[in-house]
Amino acid sequence: MSEATSREETRTKQTEEEMNSWLPITANREAKWWYSAFQNVTAMVGIIGITLSWLITLYTLWQLVELHEDVPGKRFDRYPELGEHAYSAIACVTSIIFGVKNNHLSQPSYGVRGKTTAGIIFDVFNAIGTLAFSFAGHSIVLEVQATIPSTPEKPSNKPMWKGVVVAYIIVALCYFPVAIAGFWAYGNAVEDDILISLEHPPWLISLANFMVFLHVIGSWQVYAMPVFDMLESYLVKNLNFKPSTPLRLIGRSGYVALTSFVGICIPFFGGLLGFCGGLIFAPISYFVPCIMWQILRKPKRWSFHWYACWICNVLGVLVMLLSPIGGTREIVLSFKSYKFFS
Repeated sequence: MSEATSREETRTKQTEEEMNSWLPITANREAKWWYSAFQNVTAMVGIIGITLSWLITLYTLWQLVELHEDVPGKRFDRYPELGEHAYSAIACVTSIIFGVKNNHLSQPSYGVRGKTTAGIIFDVFNAIGTLAFSFAGHSIVLEVQATIPSTPEKPSNKPMWKGVVVAYIIVALCYFPVAIAGFWAYGNAVEDDILISLEHPPWLISLANFMVFLHVIGSWQVYAMPVFDMLESYLVKNLNFKPSTPLRLIGRSGYVALTSFVGICIPFFGGLLGFCGGLIFAPISYFVPCIMWQILRKPKRWSFHWYACWICNVLGVLVMLLSPIGGTREIVLSFKSYKFFS
């Protein structure tokens, strides 16, 4: 190897290290396990469906945590990076694309909402997609793990998994009571946002909405961090902008303004949950981690992981194919009474 080539490689490595020290995901590797717990809670609501989704996504999250340092000495800090490692040019694209008692109704109906067989089936599809949306922390788990220090003696997967388990316990304690109590109180008349169904006491409803506001502030920042990282990488590497605070302020503010405007214009809450949950989050959370695990770890045929991966693969593909159909139908029905900024 020539001296000029060696100097060029050294310069390239230094440039990459400088970029990683500036980009939001890799800038700090001093996080602790409770950072993981908090960020996974903010990122992540019938009962069998929630339980199954909880179990599947907990298993696939474990796979991502374990694969974060699949190659000794190298950390896959972003979901697309791990996908590229597992699948080669195709996987990278795939990984990216892819107080109740007082409000109880006098006679709640616990039957299905749909009046026809087709309507019932489409409602089920949309509901399954909503469940997939509810456990969507996989899209940022590697980025969170990238902030945790790691050495051969103390790899990052140990504290990260501890944080994930704590997060999933908290999520279960939040989701299950709301699901059970909401259905008991309102039956099939419950709104997509259960707080809309509540009528009194006003102070409790206001407090709950405020808590949701705080939750969304935190979760939005967590979900947006990979987008910020990708946006800032593109601006610096492809458009030759200089890494700076003004660039970060303008880029992030523009993204916030755009997404906020779109969110205000398109208030199809229930339909969007089903559509996005099936089309986007089902692959990321249900079967893409399993496929990467099968490629990289090659579990023995008929072993636990072999069965578990194939079950998740089949269920995940079905959710991805069927849920957007139900979500699209819900959006079309809601569009009949749609008004801008409603």
